[in-house]
Amino acid sequence: MAEKTALSAENRVGPGDPRYPSLSRGFNQRWIARPSEIMVVGTPEETREALAEALEKTSNGRDGRITVRSGGHCYEDFVCSDDVGVIIDVSPMCGMHYDEEKEAYCVEAGATNWHVYSHLYPATGLALPGGSCYSVGLGGHIIGGGFGLLSRQSGLTVDYLYAVEVAVVRDDHRVELVTAARDDDDPKKKALWWAHTGGGGGNFGVVTRFWFRDVPEPPSEVLLSALAWDWADFKDKSDFHALVTAFGTYFQEHQDPETPEGRLFAMLKLNHASNGQIGMTVQLDAGIEGAKEAMDHFIRTVDGGIRPTATEQRSTMGEHPPIARMKRPRRLPWLTATQSLNGSGENRCGKYKSAYIRKPFTDAQIDAMWDHLGRGKERFKPEKYRNPDSLIQIDSYGSAINDPELATATAVPQRDSILKMQYQVYWFPGDEKEKDYVDWIRQTFQAVFSATGGVPKTYSGKGDHNTDGCYINYPDGDLPGPEADGAAEPWPVLYYKGAYKALQQVKSDWDPHNVFRHHQSVRPKGR
Repeated sequence: MAEKTALSAENRVGPGDPRYPSLSRGFNQRWIARPSEIMVVGTPEETREALAEALEKTSNGRDGRITVRSGGHCYEDFVCSDDVGVIIDVSPMCGMHYDEEKEAYCVEAGATNWHVYSHLYPATGLALPGGSCYSVGLGGHIIGGGFGLLSRQSGLTVDYLYAVEVAVVRDDHRVELVTAARDDDDPKKKALWWAHTGGGGGNFGVVTRFWFRDVPEPPSEVLLSALAWDWADFKDKSDFHALVTAFGTYFQEHQDPETPEGRLFAMLKLNHASNGQIGMTVQLDAGIEGAKEAMDHFIRTVDGGIRPTATEQRSTMGEHPPIARMKRPRRLPWLTATQSLNGSGENRCGKYKSAYIRKPFTDAQIDAMWDHLGRGKERFKPEKYRNPDSLIQIDSYGSAINDPELATATAVPQRDSILKMQYQVYWFPGDEKEKDYVDWIRQTFQAVFSATGGVPKTYSGKGDHNTDGCYINYPDGDLPGPEADGAAEPWPVLYYKGAYKALQQVKSDWDPHNVFRHHQSVRPKGR
């Protein structure tokens, strides 16, 4: 009698299965895979079995990559591409419970941000400080150092990670489930835990479970405001300069998480002029003393120094629909406010870039934004380039995140930034202007960071530049590779700074055959 496998027919999705078209793509419709099989798993043991079978099907990964899908939000083709042989989909594995033995909350890797907010919070009053997009899977979000609207108050998601369970491929090609913890006696296991505190997904194995200690309590209620300014009211760039400078200066000056100003989170949506509006969304813990005064002061600081008059949001802005009738801050239960912001956007194609910002923007950087957002540079004026879904999003950052000890205690080395940028452009599949859209985001990014080689150079205590690299959870396949011969820093430095060599050692120890790979994956030592 043949040995019973942990996988049933329902676990296996082939090209003839009705589920195949949905599960062979993710959030970004730009990338679609054609794997021989998608293995849908619901337990750690099913994951181990699926990985072992995937190794056989792909000749230990040589005949097609083995990739992992949880929420499916990978912005690049790391999970879905033509060279994928098998996708392991962990999305059904989304349970959570308190683990008495580990004295930690266990959250399975297929859970999404919304599972944490809608399941863990009602049961416990606790929540990870994750992102606003409800459908992002924790299997990728956590590993890259996920952040969100509560991070200035509570830090990054990885700052609470106590342990992680991973299906790994050993040197003899055996597949094992390994649990690695922050206080592990085995230095290699402790390093494996550390690599999952910011090392990025798709690098070391298939994560099945996370354990978190000291999970924070989100606010009972928050103040939420959503306002906008009409592009037509920006007659020259002086008001644009004033707006962007005031936003950056405020967060440079307010970096204490014990104060209401240090807990305030804001997103500034610098949409292309063809969108019609610039938007801003603000959230603050309403329970802290002085919250209302801090919210009012922030809005006056950003809005008060410009001639355009703030109005209601009317336009879709990137992944977020307009938030209506909230120009005046409203007091809402935290979960209700989170639902108000919880958008994934339409089923579109997209291209993304990112940057950590340590100080307010320079005049040259703001000039470049003005030009490429359609107000100064001839080619990108609204009548020449019309894509209202092109934007530079600037998120507040730092405060509780910027604990210098966490720069080495976790794999997220960027711990002194005040802002984080996310460049975005969207289009629908089949749009013949796709090349124009990708050209726009590439040229905008390069122009803003032209003084540092066209990328946001990392900071090492030398020089006076205001950047510190890129965010691995907003991957950008355009970044220079380690083999590039040029002045710009390569992606291993931009994402990981000095942590990359340690990540390579973890890769060599736990994925020596480089089974888990993509064109920006951590390379084993010597490769």
